[in-house]
Amino acid sequence: MKFLITGGAGFIGSAVIRLIIEEHGDEVLNLDKLTYAGNLENLKSVADNPRYQFEQVDICDGEAVATAIDRFQPDAIMHLAAESHVDRSIDEPDAFVKTNVMGTFNLLTAASNYFNKADAETRSRFRFHHISTDEVFGSLGEDGLFTETTPYSPNSPYSASKASSDHLVRAWYQTYGLPTIVTNCSNNYGPFHFPEKMIPLMILNAIEGKPLPVYGDGLQVRDWLHVEDHARALYLVATEGQPGETYNIGGHNEVRNIDVVRKICSVLERKVNHRPANINRFEDLITFVEDRPGHDVRYAIDAGKIERELGWTPQETFESGLERTIDWFLNNAEWCERVHSGKYQRERLGTIK
Repeated sequence: MKFLITGGAGFIGSAVIRLIIEEHGDEVLNLDKLTYAGNLENLKSVADNPRYQFEQVDICDGEAVATAIDRFQPDAIMHLAAESHVDRSIDEPDAFVKTNVMGTFNLLTAASNYFNKADAETRSRFRFHHISTDEVFGSLGEDGLFTETTPYSPNSPYSASKASSDHLVRAWYQTYGLPTIVTNCSNNYGPFHFPEKMIPLMILNAIEGKPLPVYGDGLQVRDWLHVEDHARALYLVATEGQPGETYNIGGHNEVRNIDVVRKICSVLERKVNHRPANINRFEDLITFVEDRPGHDVRYAIDAGKIERELGWTPQETFESGLERTIDWFLNNAEWCERVHSGKYQRERLGTIK
């Protein structure tokens, strides 16, 4: 198959491309604008493979998107390009609306035009796979899980923009007959994770003796999904999922934020021989800070549908995945340094002050 993947230089997109090129025989065209979070170093292991291509394209440029699709003639489009950090969406909501809503509209328009002109064989196998988030469902109470039929109730500019794009994708299936699929995933973590997100931020701050900022009381609950488990699920959905369907993808790992930070500190105690001079234990760096505006209390995914219908289950527990992730960051200091040479320097975002 031929996959056109948007946002392929990002955290999840690069994991999907590495999986496809290294473990399957398919071709990939990666379209990425290369914003601050897009890094071609994430794809160094496949960059020279003849089945991999890259084009620097902004999905907000409808003409460039259409040209790339018509040239490559994909069997599937996997749409991962998005502004994705909640704190940034609080500071710059316009960028999220532009990329996540209008960018998705451009892709749907170009994909529909391509699909309508394609031959019968191409049309029979074509899929438009939109990768979204569980944050579109809002916040759970102490009990219950998000299912594919949970009503949308987004609480941040980021989740509202992703909810909007989900609805557009559904509309293109219902109105125009484009064979679309939506997946909504829980919190990802793993190698090559940009350090504005919690787990890599805590790892890197801890080994440098910097504060570990925990929002509010730290009792917010997230369901953690290793990015390589997610990549396997996305490939399965793109190749075997049914048009018009939604699949939730979760890691079955509900953990409170404060406990995530404590687990990171515990693993670092075992792995780092020379801790920073300003502390006795890594947990001494934990610092409670003002909570994020509109902070959802709990997310948790019911991933039963994708298990029943497609046979996917996560391979990593949170403990095994976190251990692997910490090892990766400890062993890839040069990647981390090059990431930090850009604009983002691990400062607090999204305070609306």
